[in-house]
Amino acid sequence: MSASAVFILDVKGKPLISRNYKGDVAMSKIEHFMPLLVQREEEGALAPLLSHGQVHFLWIKHSNLYCIHPTWCPWRWVWGLSAMVAAQAKRGWAEDRSCTAHLCGLGWGAGAGRDEGGGKGQGGGSGSVFHLLLHKWHLFLNLAAPVVATTSKNANASLVYSFLYKTIEVFCEYFKELEEESIRDNFVIVYELLDELMDFGFPQTTDSKILQEYITQQSNKLETGKSRVPPTVTNAVSWRSEGIKYKKNEVFIDVIESVNLLVNANGSVLLSEIVGTIKLKVFLSGMPELRLGLNDRVLFELTGRSKNKSVELEDVKFHQCVRLSRFDNDRTISFIPPDGDFELMSYRLSTQVKPLIWIESVIEKFSHSRVEIMVKAKGQFKKQSVANGVEISVPVPSDADSPRFKTSVGSAKYVPERNVVIWSIKSFPGGKEYLMRAHFGLPSVEKEEVEGRPPIGVKFEIPYFTVSGIQVRYMKIIEKSGYQALPWVRYITQSGDYQLRTS
Repeated sequence: MSASAVFILDVKGKPLISRNYKGDVAMSKIEHFMPLLVQREEEGALAPLLSHGQVHFLWIKHSNLYCIHPTWCPWRWVWGLSAMVAAQAKRGWAEDRSCTAHLCGLGWGAGAGRDEGGGKGQGGGSGSVFHLLLHKWHLFLNLAAPVVATTSKNANASLVYSFLYKTIEVFCEYFKELEEESIRDNFVIVYELLDELMDFGFPQTTDSKILQEYITQQSNKLETGKSRVPPTVTNAVSWRSEGIKYKKNEVFIDVIESVNLLVNANGSVLLSEIVGTIKLKVFLSGMPELRLGLNDRVLFELTGRSKNKSVELEDVKFHQCVRLSRFDNDRTISFIPPDGDFELMSYRLSTQVKPLIWIESVIEKFSHSRVEIMVKAKGQFKKQSVANGVEISVPVPSDADSPRFKTSVGSAKYVPERNVVIWSIKSFPGGKEYLMRAHFGLPSVEKEEVEGRPPIGVKFEIPYFTVSGIQVRYMKIIEKSGYQALPWVRYITQSGDYQLRTS
C-alpha cells in the first residue's frame, strides 16, 4: 500500500483536515467526491469505491465524518474496477463474495496480509479479508458521515480500508467520541497522529498504546515531553515496550464464543454459527515469547493424533504479533504479546448448533379484548452448567396495556417503548424448564394496519463452557531470565444474534 493523501470531511463534504503525503494527486480532486456520492445515492448504486476520471476515492463513514483515500490508477484498472464495484453495489455487498475474486484478479485486494511485493505481512491475510472489509463498510452506511485516502500506484485496496479503520480506531482511543467537533477541537493532535500513522504514504505505527507513549493529550491540548524517539518505534516488536517489570508474572486467557441462531416458527434452525475470540490479559516482565496450543483439527492431522476431540477453525484472524509463517508451517501460535489487554485471535465455525435455550410460545389475541402469552423456556445444555443473566424478550402488540405477569422463576417487566416483555432469570441451570404467563388488555378499536410479529430474542452467558469444544491444551511462556509464570484459562459461551420466530 502506498497512499498519497488522507482527507477527513464533514457531513456536507467540506474538508476538515487533510494530509498530503506524496503530492502526486492534486488536493483539489476532493471537490469531486461529494457530488459523485450524492449522484450514486440517487441512482441506488452507492459503493465503497467511487471514480472520477483516473482518480478513485476509497472511503468510509463514521459518526458525522467522512474518511477518504483518493487513488490514481491507469485506465486499464479504471474500467474493470468501476464496472465491478457498480455491479456489486446493485447485487448487494454483504452476500456475494464473487466481487472479492474479481478485485483480486484486477490486483486490488490480494489479501490484507501481503504487501505490494507479494510478501506476507503481520496479522491475518486470507482471500476473504476484502469481502469482510466491504461488509463492514456496508454496515457503516447506517451511521452518519467519511474519511477519504489517495495514491499514484496500484494500491492494495484491502490494506487501504484496513488502514482507514485503524485510523478511526486510534482517533477514538484519543477522543472517545469521534465527531466533527472533536476533530476541530484537537486539530493539532490529529495532524501529529496522521504524521505518525503514515510516513510518505506507508503505514507506520498504528498501535494506540504505543502512540500514547509520546503523543499525549489533556483538555484538547497536546503535551510534549523530552525530544526522543520511543524505543517501540525503532524496535522490531513495535507493539511492546522494553523494560516492562512485574512482581507477579501472569497471563489470563479468555475463550469467548458467541452463538448466532435463527429458528423459524416450525422449530427448524435456519441459521447457526459460532463466532469465537481468544482474548489475553498479559502481566509479564521483559520480552517473553508465548506459544499457545489448541485442539486444532489440522494440527492433529499433521501430527497423526485422533481427531475425535478436535475443532476445525474457519476464518481465523490473528493479532499482528503472531508469527504467521510459523502458523502456516506447523500450526503453532507463537508470539511476543503486547502488554495488558488485547485480542489474540478470532475464528468462526459454521456448524449446526443445538439451541442452548429453547423457547416455545403460545400467543392468543382476542379481538377488542385482550392478548394472552405463554412462554416456556428449557435449558438444553449440560446439567452441571448454569446460564447467567438470562433475558427473554417477547414481542407484544404496540397498543397493549394493563400488563399482568406470572412466572415460575425470575421476574417479568413490560417495556412499552420497545413493545416487549422482558423475562429475566438470574440463574438458569441446564436441563431445567420454566414458564411465564402474561396478560394484556387491548383497546376496543383495533388499529387498521396489520402489525408484523417480531421474533423472540434471548440473551445469556454460560461460564466454563464452550459450544464448539475448543480447548487450550497448553500455554508455554519463554523468557531469557527464566522466571515462572502462571497462565489462567476461562471459557465463556454467550448469546450473539439469537432469535426464535413465533407463529
